[in-house]
Amino acid sequence: MSEQVEYTERRDGPEDGHVRVRLDLSYDGRDFSGWAKQAAGRRTVQGEIEDALRTVTRSGERTYELTVAGRTDSGVHARGQVAHVDLPAAVWEEHREKLLRRLAGRLPHDVRIWRVAEAPAGFDARFSAVWRRYAYRVTDHPGGVDPLLRGHVLWHDWTLDVEAMNAASVALLGEHDFAAYCKRREGATTIRTLQELSWERDRDGIVTAAVRADAFCHNMVRSLVGALLFVGDGHRPVEWPGKVLAAGVRDSAVHVVRPHGLTLEEVGYPADELLAARNREARNKRTLPNTACCG
Repeated sequence: MSEQVEYTERRDGPEDGHVRVRLDLSYDGRDFSGWAKQAAGRRTVQGEIEDALRTVTRSGERTYELTVAGRTDSGVHARGQVAHVDLPAAVWEEHREKLLRRLAGRLPHDVRIWRVAEAPAGFDARFSAVWRRYAYRVTDHPGGVDPLLRGHVLWHDWTLDVEAMNAASVALLGEHDFAAYCKRREGATTIRTLQELSWERDRDGIVTAAVRADAFCHNMVRSLVGALLFVGDGHRPVEWPGKVLAAGVRDSAVHVVRPHGLTLEEVGYPADELLAARNREARNKRTLPNTACCG
């Protein structure tokens, strides 16, 4: 996704006469140039869904713009993505019962919407989220990746020590400035709270990283995975990823791994009565204690 979540500011709720609609969706990212709309000719998830919405609601040239929980980069997949769209109340009333099925008939097969529902008051797909959870899948099997999984699993040509990777992950947990693991964007903070980072090998030999945070900055997950793979294969000591984090600057030794192993698995939201408060809180630019600037 990257795993970025930097957007232009939006109002707290839909305009008068509009209804906010929540969309739960998934997609195979291999043939998309990421989530966000780009220049003509670049295929994106947002572009495909907005085109389908315009067609099935018979809205002519009008585009209903989507807001998403986490923008994903080219090649990154999503199983539990969440977006919202503000539709005119009359359009929602006319199409709500058949919208899901009509979208299924219009969308390409590599993107699916599983649920369409009127959102509760205060809901914002991006700002109301309290966490995003990703999985990164890799195999160190000497024969490579199962051909049926090749679009979703990275092959690492060195044997991985999962125990060492888990030990190295501990120093990265908590609230930190992740500037060393993010591609910096002008005016955007790199302070994040990493809630979970753990590795597990399944019986088929697939090693999966579970990564959960309140939000992610650009390239954060793929950079963390790249650093921890270097620990797992013995090229760096267990202490190295923590030292890179503490240094606070990009380290040329941190490799941003390829996107196809990364999947957005789930987005978490608070109870309905807390959505508006979370929405407002998430818009505040963050700083760390005892720092004058958040970077």
